Amino acid sequence: MMNVLGIIPARGGSKGVPRKNIRPLLGKPLLAYTVECALKSTRLSCVVLSTDDKEIAAIGRGLGADVPFLRPAELADDAAPTYPVVMHAVQYLEEHGRSFDAVCLLQPTNPLRQPADIDACIELLENTGADSVISVLPVPHQYNPRWVYLRNGEGDLVLSTGESAPIARRQDLPAAFHRDGSVYVTRTEALRRDGNLYGTHVRGYLIDRERSVNIDTPEDWDMAERAMSSAIGK
Repeated sequence: MMNVLGIIPARGGSKGVPRKNIRPLLGKPLLAYTVECALKSTRLSCVVLSTDDKEIAAIGRGLGADVPFLRPAELADDAAPTYPVVMHAVQYLEEHGRSFDAVCLLQPTNPLRQPADIDACIELLENTGADSVISVLPVPHQYNPRWVYLRNGEGDLVLSTGESAPIARRQDLPAAFHRDGSVYVTRTEALRRDGNLYGTHVRGYLIDRERSVNIDTPEDWDMAERAMSSAIGK
């Protein structure tokens, strides 16, 4: 069985929703939903919180996450990409004698994922030999790449696929998917080899649309509250 590290990145700064990672959502800090979900997964070997913020670190520890370090400031500003944040955690743990076959990235801004989603993604990675598995949703047909146009340097519209003409019938469009952000699982060797979270062999796990909420704005927060209140009432 694969040894999988769960990483929850939760920096202190946030422009869209200030302090959103510890802002109460239906009575609990937003972060709590992801930590609790990760700890209930049967396939994660440990759950590490990566943060630059002492208050977030204390809350994370109280929820049961491992917080073995505070993230460097240069990996916690608005421009910091996710990949170096993940590799910082991986390298820190390896330097302290803890190595893993794969890493599962779980962002706190997706509070509706379930432990079964995490486990299914890890099992798909293990069973297929893929470099990574990401949670996805279907792209609505009107946004399918075979129907999407880009504007070139001359101002002309060209299909995003480079084809000369769009597919005529909706029924003939190939299925297309987009990342929903709930779960990313990547083999550690692929992280090092390819320098990103995906590698070259990517599989998709189709998540339930009702569990797909990514909180970046106040409007997203309101939508998450409505979705979670509805789920509790069922």
